[in-house]
Amino acid sequence: MAQKNNDEQFKNVISHAKEYGFVFQSSEIYDGLSAVYDYGQLGAELKNNIKSYWWKAMVQMHENIVGIDSAIFMHPKIWKASGHVDGFNDPMIDNKDSNKRYRADQLLENKIDELYSEVAGFSDENKTKFGNFKAEILGLSDEGQASWIPNFIDKEDILNEAEYPFVNEASWRFVKKGLALEVEMNLALKAEDLGRLKDLIVDYKVICPISKTSNWTDVRQFNLMFSTQFGAMAEGSDEVYLRPETAQGIFVNFLNVQKSGRMKIPFGIAQIGKAFRNEVIARQFIMRMREFEQMEMQFFVRPGEDKKWFEYWKEARLKWHKALGTPDDKYRFHDHVKLAHYANAATDIEFEFPFGFKEVEGIHSRTDFDLTQHQEFSGKKMQYFDNDLNEDGKPYGNYVPYVIETSIGLDRMFLLTMINAFEEQDLSTDDKQDSRTLLRLHPALAPYKVAVFPLTKKDGLPEKAREIMDTLKFDFNCIYEEKDAIGKRYRRQDAIGTPFCLTIDHQSLEDNTVTIRHRDSMEQERVAIADLSSIIGKAVSWKNLLA
Repeated sequence: MAQKNNDEQFKNVISHAKEYGFVFQSSEIYDGLSAVYDYGQLGAELKNNIKSYWWKAMVQMHENIVGIDSAIFMHPKIWKASGHVDGFNDPMIDNKDSNKRYRADQLLENKIDELYSEVAGFSDENKTKFGNFKAEILGLSDEGQASWIPNFIDKEDILNEAEYPFVNEASWRFVKKGLALEVEMNLALKAEDLGRLKDLIVDYKVICPISKTSNWTDVRQFNLMFSTQFGAMAEGSDEVYLRPETAQGIFVNFLNVQKSGRMKIPFGIAQIGKAFRNEVIARQFIMRMREFEQMEMQFFVRPGEDKKWFEYWKEARLKWHKALGTPDDKYRFHDHVKLAHYANAATDIEFEFPFGFKEVEGIHSRTDFDLTQHQEFSGKKMQYFDNDLNEDGKPYGNYVPYVIETSIGLDRMFLLTMINAFEEQDLSTDDKQDSRTLLRLHPALAPYKVAVFPLTKKDGLPEKAREIMDTLKFDFNCIYEEKDAIGKRYRRQDAIGTPFCLTIDHQSLEDNTVTIRHRDSMEQERVAIADLSSIIGKAVSWKNLLA
């Protein structure tokens, strides 16, 4: 029943996003373009406010972080150096009955989640002990995991019941299969063993959600980069790529920013920009798209200090998310077992969407891989001369900096914000049926900060309302409405997340006061027009989030 409610909630959010002008299907009048979306009038405002929150937190609040805006088109050798040309692939598999295409690893991950769902029935003690046991197994070397699997699958008595009491739980056999599958999948992915991935899909009876069959093709690699021609004439043009990430634009500008900005290690370079990936399977609304936007920061540090800064940015980024008022249990860290070729540590900040915990932001310790690769492929030295003194009193000298990356998907953050804010309230009483749909957005993120309503369309009330709005609009994004009954106008603003509604009535003409209505509580109070800027300003100030 809970899953059905989650599915229903997600569908309602998607419907709400279209109905109120947040997100539209791209090219909808031509039947749309798969996995591409447009942001409507309110969506653009909310998206820009999320960008502002991130930019202010990263750049404005840090003296040693600056921002750039690099081009989407980049020299094709950059993607050779970064490893994207040769290694930016996903394992793809098709179901022959439904003709639907899937990522093999995602099919297996869904199966693992299904088997792990049985942990919910464990006692609290056993949940904790199983979590520790799982972390212990996943922390083994590849050789250790490979040798552990056969014993674990074939023998029931390898775990001491006193130390691992969860083996007595009724659902242990399902959970056991989940852990075995996770280990085997990770080993197959690391070895790029596509045949083994296919075997796991068959062995664990993974079926297509459309056809309900397991009639699968072989698994093959699929490069995710879009390519296009660059040049005036097709026959003389070069093949270039639409960037699959924004990070490389930062790396190739490392020297430009460091020298022109006289930056000293440690320092960061931030960027917000579009990226493009030809996803094998794009799904779940704006969760996974072919054209999307990233907010990334690359933080350059001394070799040997990468672990310290990795931990720092893990905590700092989670704090940024939670400042919006999201319940703590909606977020979790997920440490990577299979590390990218450039990383020595990686973790995801995951949010509990209606369809489960999914990555919203990644924090990666990228070592010196990127700058070293660009140094090799470009022939330009990507070194930093550090004349500060180390513990022995000697200069650090020349080195290629290590990098800690924070990378957040703006579209996923947008979806997270909508889901977290969306609420359907039953306001019925014994006398009448009533309800409202509410977007409980943080006031700083709300598309409109204040709505201005004349009570009627006559007696000078619209003129007074316009006068108030003309004063407020210099500081706040405002909306003016005079159509329909005041109650209906309140409901419309609740549905788009406007934190304050001002009603101008005949008393306003006499004493320069208005009724201000608060979105979340629906409480109303009479305040002086002269105090409006202060009241609204305190509630929507970025300081509430950044402090």
